[in-house]
Amino acid sequence: MPPISAPVPTPWRQRALVPVLVSLGMLVAIISSLGAPLIPTIAAVDHVSVSDAQWSLTVTMLVGAVATPAMGRLGDGPHRRNVILAGLAVVLLGSLLAALPLGFACLITGRALQGVGMGLIPLAIATARDSVPPERARSALSTLSLTTAAGVGIGYPVTGLLAESLGMYAGFWFAVIATALAFVAAVLVLPAAPPRPARPMDVTGAVLLTLGMSGLLFALTQAEHWGWGSPRLLVLGTVSVLLLTGWATHQLRVTHPLVDLRLVRDRTVFAAHLTTMMGGIGMYLLISLVTRYVQTPKSVGYGFGASVVVTGLILVPFSAGSLVAGRVVRLLVRTQPPVRLLPVSCLLSLAALLIFVFAHGALWEVFVTMAVAGLGVGVNFAVTPGLVVGGVPAHETGSAMSFNQVVKYIGYSAGSALSAVILQAATAPGRELPPQSGYRTAGLAGCAVWAATAVVAYALVRTGARTASTRLGTGARTASARVRTGGPARGVDGVPGARREGFVADTGGER
Repeated sequence: MPPISAPVPTPWRQRALVPVLVSLGMLVAIISSLGAPLIPTIAAVDHVSVSDAQWSLTVTMLVGAVATPAMGRLGDGPHRRNVILAGLAVVLLGSLLAALPLGFACLITGRALQGVGMGLIPLAIATARDSVPPERARSALSTLSLTTAAGVGIGYPVTGLLAESLGMYAGFWFAVIATALAFVAAVLVLPAAPPRPARPMDVTGAVLLTLGMSGLLFALTQAEHWGWGSPRLLVLGTVSVLLLTGWATHQLRVTHPLVDLRLVRDRTVFAAHLTTMMGGIGMYLLISLVTRYVQTPKSVGYGFGASVVVTGLILVPFSAGSLVAGRVVRLLVRTQPPVRLLPVSCLLSLAALLIFVFAHGALWEVFVTMAVAGLGVGVNFAVTPGLVVGGVPAHETGSAMSFNQVVKYIGYSAGSALSAVILQAATAPGRELPPQSGYRTAGLAGCAVWAATAVVAYALVRTGARTASTRLGTGARTASARVRTGGPARGVDGVPGARREGFVADTGGER
């Protein structure tokens, strides 16, 4: 049976496909980050606490974590194009709600709907794999993954400039216009998905994941208000953990799971998912700390009293570092298996947090911090897509990349919520702003997480390399036996002669 392939698009659509897919990823990154520089402004305009205003960022990540696997599963079937267009339509509606000055509840609702757009990244990656020529596919995958980090450095300055000039809601009107243009481009360029059979949606899994994640994050954000030992916090936390445990068990038993957790058993894939999640925690923990710190008035004894525009510009080095990391990774993978770069990304991110903890007395030091953080996150996000794609069957690409995005968005939302919790815990009763020691505590907590992640990633890489050597030796002996007996060479998924379009070799996945 020949490999299934998508219909061949016309030449101009083929040339425009990768730029359109990258623009979709960039749009999602920009929209997801719109709330961060505005958190103090939202608190002041809508008369809510800063920790409550933090939900304008957290709720987007939370919805993204839940919507991504559902959209990925739908996108693995024949309706991928329709799923992408429907996702853009929901983002457009959410952007419109957030742009209307109807109060905090309307803003949070709009930001939640914008979170649906975060499920577009894995669908864009799956589209690239199916429709982009093999010689361009690896570069396209790396670029698509980096848009998540690079887009932040665009979204923050744009948000700051618009908010400074036209008011708080101007950034969301920018999102309305950008999403409308992206929708038109997607209608014109996106190809149909390969004719794979549709699979039923795992509604039970979606509900369990939604309730478990929502409960856990809500418990984390309310812990300081309720008390860490309060009965309702313990009950909510326990129920949430049980729901997530039930979700994982359900995913392993159901025929068509929302996310096939069995694909995570590969050590290289597991290492990629782990460092992706920790990268998300570290990224938004640091971003949330930095954006609040630099906007703190100097009269408090620390901070720079920076405007929203300056706060946005601080994220530009982060995006620049991410883009540089992508270039460097492309050079390094010629001589080194990409999986070995995962511990390196952890150490770079650890260095960024250490710089913030011990050197934040001048604004240029904060710029250096964000540049180093961009390098660390950029290395991670440039490497992981190839490792995941190279480690799963072709027909599971959308689902597997959706899970990678899920753990990334879980990290984003957890990092955002964790920064608010630590700073709130450090704030004295009756005071609005935390002492400088609160930022030091949050930074050191992030350092501990990164150090542990680097050790675990190194152990997984070492074990994965030994396992890969054993498999490669066995495979060579099997291939030799087939040559002697005249047996047919079997490709990926049992298709004679089929290969994953060079993804294993190109990405260095130690398979």
